[in-house]
Amino acid sequence: MGYAIAIGYGNELRGDDGIGQRVAKALHLSNVKSIAVHQLTPELAEVLANSDLAIFIDACLMSESSQVQVQSLSPESSNVIAGHTADPRSLLALTQAIYGYCPQAWWIKVPGVNFELGYSLSPIAETGVVIALQKIAQITTHHQE
Repeated sequence: MGYAIAIGYGNELRGDDGIGQRVAKALHLSNVKSIAVHQLTPELAEVLANSDLAIFIDACLMSESSQVQVQSLSPESSNVIAGHTADPRSLLALTQAIYGYCPQAWWIKVPGVNFELGYSLSPIAETGVVIALQKIAQITTHHQE
């Protein structure tokens, strides 16, 4: 078993949009390397190519879902990486294209309500961060078995 990588992304200066980074920074699991980034960039493909398991954490609008969502991901190159912002599927597809391999991947979306300028998270987002950390622990434990 190699290692798992957790990539939390979003804009920390826009309230709940910083959920992904907040989760990545709060994650302290010995078998998981966590990275907090503003956005997904092509450089992350190399990191993904060297991991067995990838977990992406991002904020979503409360209107999309009121629950923390966990979905399994497969590489999808239909979303061309425009500039620097990529979604996890296109980043996995890029990893597959360059390295001929991509790790098993999961996408955790945490609902948020406040995307205004500001550093603090809403109570809903704070709760979502805790749930997301539990989900990551479950996924990585299950993956090792």
